[in-house]
Amino acid sequence: MDPDLLVTLAAALVIAVGLTGIVVPVLPGSILIIIALLGWAFGVQSPAGWWAFGIGAVLLVAGMLASFFLTGRRLKQRQIPTRSIVAGVVLGVVGMFTIPAVGLFVGFAAGLLLSEWQRQRNLSTAWSSSLATLKAMGIGILAELALALTAGGIWGAGVWVHFATR
Repeated sequence: MDPDLLVTLAAALVIAVGLTGIVVPVLPGSILIIIALLGWAFGVQSPAGWWAFGIGAVLLVAGMLASFFLTGRRLKQRQIPTRSIVAGVVLGVVGMFTIPAVGLFVGFAAGLLLSEWQRQRNLSTAWSSSLATLKAMGIGILAELALALTAGGIWGAGVWVHFATR
């Protein structure tokens, strides 16, 4: 089998796992995709590979930064403490092992709500701030996912150019 094809298939698999890791934040999705693009560029050793890696890496770093800053700014506006996020993550991990498929999300939301309820002593206010936090995190995930999908499209164009010109 053609080595370029094997490297391309492996990169496609890692990119798919990376995209999943962005939506289900258990894996470092954007970092996995950068590694896949770099591995593909090294594997095929063509200008298309290096261009796809360069452009894709810039998009992926921009996506990680956008996610970080968009989420952080909204959390700062609502004055959500880090401990509430940590409580959500801890219960999210517990939920991941106790409730198949949706446990991570349910556990995170429950941990966040419980921490905010304990902090604010008012369920209505805790619900409001928890919902704002979930929206902020969702916006960050969407921004990162959009740029990761764009990087994947750039990689797809690079694959097409590589195989069309060799």
